[in-house]
Amino acid sequence: MKKLVQTIILSGAAATAVMAGAYKIPEQSLNSMALGAAYVAHTSGADTAYYNPANMAFMDDKQYIEGGVTLAHLPANVYTLGAPLSGESEEENILIPNLHYVSNAIGDFRWGVSLTAPGGLTKKWHTPFQRASAEEFTLKVLELSPSFSYKVADNFSVGGGLRLIYSEGVVRSNAAAIYAAGYAPAPFARDMEGDTVEFGYNLAMSYRPTDDIALAVTYRSKIDLDEEGTAALSGIGPAYRGDASVSVPLPAALNLSVSKTWDKTFTLEFNYERTYWSAYDTLDFNYGSNVGFYAPVFDRPIPKNWKDTDTFRLGATMVLGKTTVMMGFALDETPVPKDHVGFELPDSDAKIFTMGMRYQQTENLSWGISFLYDDKEPFSLAKGEYFDPNSVLAQGGSFSGGGAYLTTIGLAYEF
Repeated sequence: MKKLVQTIILSGAAATAVMAGAYKIPEQSLNSMALGAAYVAHTSGADTAYYNPANMAFMDDKQYIEGGVTLAHLPANVYTLGAPLSGESEEENILIPNLHYVSNAIGDFRWGVSLTAPGGLTKKWHTPFQRASAEEFTLKVLELSPSFSYKVADNFSVGGGLRLIYSEGVVRSNAAAIYAAGYAPAPFARDMEGDTVEFGYNLAMSYRPTDDIALAVTYRSKIDLDEEGTAALSGIGPAYRGDASVSVPLPAALNLSVSKTWDKTFTLEFNYERTYWSAYDTLDFNYGSNVGFYAPVFDRPIPKNWKDTDTFRLGATMVLGKTTVMMGFALDETPVPKDHVGFELPDSDAKIFTMGMRYQQTENLSWGISFLYDDKEPFSLAKGEYFDPNSVLAQGGSFSGGGAYLTTIGLAYEF
């Protein structure tokens, strides 16, 4: 049982990094949310600066600005194995802002900028065994993305930009409850905070062989999040209070997209996304000094063995007078192998359903609302399937619930 409890606590120590890499939010505008992020080849507003900067070259010669806010509701995750090991996480509600701008053309050049929150999560468990590893895991990610485009020809353009990312995270765990019940050798507890500023880049290319067909390729670089902060570890012997750090990749992503428009009123877009999660193979925390008694619990490399993933997206846009109606569907693959899943992120494959509308209030002003439902597949672990035989998850059990409901409202202005 001592090894089991140490494994629970150790696996939870990964959560800041896990959330930073695994729970991404590609929908960062009203249109993108309504289309399930099938919004790369056929972009039309200020959010073009974020989703495909090469397309800025084809926009009308005026300025575009758009802002919005998303409310993400995350239902509880449920782990079922039998008392006392079963548990349920808290529901969470998170606000996610976005802001985009595209400038006037400067010859064949154009520039834009976006402020987004492309990832992050808060996960809290207060049931005893889950709390021992995941009492709270909170990650915030904010990205500032200046970008440019260059029109090579009337039907071909290139673009790119920088990614400036700030992230901060909180990791808390507490094994006091299972210690009091006789399931742990000590009331191990952890309280960690850290942050970082990192840089990356994005590239884009657009080609329009005809007026009604658009092809696009975009690429976002991998960014290593070198989180640095402080940690307090307690439970046995002298407590540790000092520096802590960990480096985790935000993986690179490649998007291939094609759209077709009929009569300038109906557009279908297909998007294939390849995300290179295999860069995340091991998680290893470092501390400012020797953590002594806590080394077996908190200072041991954790194998993650994530895999590259494929996501397929389909979006439809219909212009009906002053109202534009949008809908989308996506098949989203999890990068987390089932035999390496954890309470900090019980992720699984998902089906994503989206819809939304935009209303042209005046010649320059439009507003709208969009919705997304992320339906996670339940899954089970057979006894002995989990990679670590000392973990409670090696006993088997099932995960259900989770997923997400997202609602976005947005306002756009052209001048």
